[in-house]
Amino acid sequence: MKFVTYLRVSTERQGQSGLGLEAQRAAVAAHVLGRGEVISEFVEVESGKRADRPELARALAAAKSEGAVLLIAKLDRLARNVAFIANLLESGVEVTAADMPEANRFVLHIMAAVAEQEGRAISERTKAALKAAKARGVKLGWSIPGRASKQREAARKGVVVNKARALVHAENIFPVIEKIREGGASLRQVATELNARGIKTARGGKWYATTVLNILKQVSQTPPASVQGI
Repeated sequence: MKFVTYLRVSTERQGQSGLGLEAQRAAVAAHVLGRGEVISEFVEVESGKRADRPELARALAAAKSEGAVLLIAKLDRLARNVAFIANLLESGVEVTAADMPEANRFVLHIMAAVAEQEGRAISERTKAALKAAKARGVKLGWSIPGRASKQREAARKGVVVNKARALVHAENIFPVIEKIREGGASLRQVATELNARGIKTARGGKWYATTVLNILKQVSQTPPASVQGI
């Protein structure tokens, strides 16, 4: 049996230090032992709340093209979101978690629902604590006097970061698009195939001919002549 492993950590520091990654590698290695081999590994440094995961998109594409199983260490490494898990399970790629290899699709949906509820509860407790602190007169975040300039600077940086994320996503998905187009597929056909594989756009949405064309423009700046006709 062939496996494509997907590992995720939430912070750049964890990604650089290996904190969390080694434990996940150990878990997937133990699962694979005696069952087959790992043919590819994909590592994502991203919050679990975000749906746009370029490395996950690459992992899914690799697993589908090789007829491999997408293997993760724990279900919560994917996302605390039932709809997100459902889309993955409907992508046509077999997905399994090392911490519960016997889990079927129904069990995975239940676990995703529990994880989503846990994430929602944490968020609600945090909001309640912040609301109580504000009621006591505690100054929070950008409401602190003198932080207006820092807020504007943070907003500018946010725009730069979002553009960088979009470019990284475009560069990661570009090889997948080019592979599909090798058979002479039109932009609409490429979009249909990406949606069928469960691969999302940078904003977590569906693909259309125009969004595929935007990726080609982002990566090459000048789209090839073959993509002029949609």
